Amino acid sequence: MTDSVRIVRFHQTGDAAVLRLDELPLPEPGPGEVRLRVKAIGLNRAEVMFREGQYFLEPQLPSKLGYEASGIVEAVGSGVEADLLGKVRSTVPAFALNQYGVYGEVAIVPANALAAYPERLSFEEGTSIWMQYITAYGAIVHNGRIAKGDYVVLTAATSSVGIAAIQIAKAEGGIVIATTRAADKRDELIAAGADHVIVTNEEADIAARIMQITGGVGAKIIFDAVAGNGLLDLARATARDALIMVYGNLAPEPTPFPIYEAWGQGAQGRPFRMMGYTMFAITGDAQALQQAKSYIYEKLDSGQLKPRVDRTFPFAEIAQAHRYMEQGQQVGKIVVVVQGTKSAMG
Repeated sequence: MTDSVRIVRFHQTGDAAVLRLDELPLPEPGPGEVRLRVKAIGLNRAEVMFREGQYFLEPQLPSKLGYEASGIVEAVGSGVEADLLGKVRSTVPAFALNQYGVYGEVAIVPANALAAYPERLSFEEGTSIWMQYITAYGAIVHNGRIAKGDYVVLTAATSSVGIAAIQIAKAEGGIVIATTRAADKRDELIAAGADHVIVTNEEADIAARIMQITGGVGAKIIFDAVAGNGLLDLARATARDALIMVYGNLAPEPTPFPIYEAWGQGAQGRPFRMMGYTMFAITGDAQALQQAKSYIYEKLDSGQLKPRVDRTFPFAEIAQAHRYMEQGQQVGKIVVVVQGTKSAMG
């Protein structure tokens, strides 16, 4: 074991070029913490926003980065059970990026932010679990209370969260309507389990298409990663007592509140609720988090949930991995493999 390790940090906000591999002393875990020898890192769009200074948390520079990693516990701090040593674990995003970050050859994280996962999964799959599945579980099961036969609309559905939401909705007997801008992603989404795919660039009226698919019933759950003006169209396609959850903001324009659509739907006997949603509503609630972890582990073990890795990058190419995520072409999770990379960062 060396006295120094490489940790990804950025010393100013900006594009992917600001990411640096800093050589730092091997860190020691404090009370309640562990040191994870990182094998794989799962990328999330929140980390791109944090790096750019566009996240709801302002980076404290120089800043570490990253919510999800898998690896082996190699040191524990005081108050942590020693039997964790040598165990394979992945990180649950239950911490603030200004306090912890997992992009590195090692990561210091709270012991209570570690979770086991089925042994048959690889490190790449193990780092592709908690952000996507907790986010989707919280929306569809915990808040949405999905029932068999409910129509579920998922926007930007080729993301890792979108694929996870398809799997969870199908596991609960839902009927999935996935949206994507690109026609070449249609077959990918059908293969991932979507019952219907709407290519938004090909549709003049998204609401009318959803109502046609649902036979006039409307969607019971709308899980929206895009926001912007498109939210007005989605709000015209709700079922009675539907729930619209906005968890992303990919649109270039501000997001209007759909007040006229809410009034119109209510007048037709289809009132809906709307909420801004993040996974932290689950990870910040100990009981809800335990329920989520139990649900996800059970579904992983049964094979109903299966992490999908879109593409892997070596650790030295973390900036390229970020650029690839910014292109929005992935279907599933982008993963950075840490083990055995020694070249300089591009």
